[in-house]
Amino acid sequence: MKSLRALRVLALAGLLPGVLAMLDAGCASTPKPDWNERIGNYTLDDAVRELGRPVSSTKLQDGTNVAEWLLKFGSQSFGYGTGRYGPGGGASMGTTFTPPTQSQFLRLTFGTDGKLQRWNKFER
Repeated sequence: MKSLRALRVLALAGLLPGVLAMLDAGCASTPKPDWNERIGNYTLDDAVRELGRPVSSTKLQDGTNVAEWLLKFGSQSFGYGTGRYGPGGGASMGTTFTPPTQSQFLRLTFGTDGKLQRWNKFER
């Protein structure tokens, strides 16, 4: 019960997002792949095992396969607020911030031999 009260106090003080960010900072992250090293030996099957199903995939007339994966969804928003209710009535205040972000994608192109030919990251 005390931990719930502490969270409520942090939320009312507007400190909860900062505390959560500090707790998250201690988590280990996976190293980012070096896509240039993978050219010539990485296959579409390898990509599906590592990244999951692509959001789109196309086989071109020349036999190459182009596949795209969503890396980060855009238009994320952040909001916070406070409120108080008492015998004389109530009051509240809040705000939301939505930065104009775009989704980030990874495009991998595999040659007719099934090996990675090129890659690029882009936003849309």
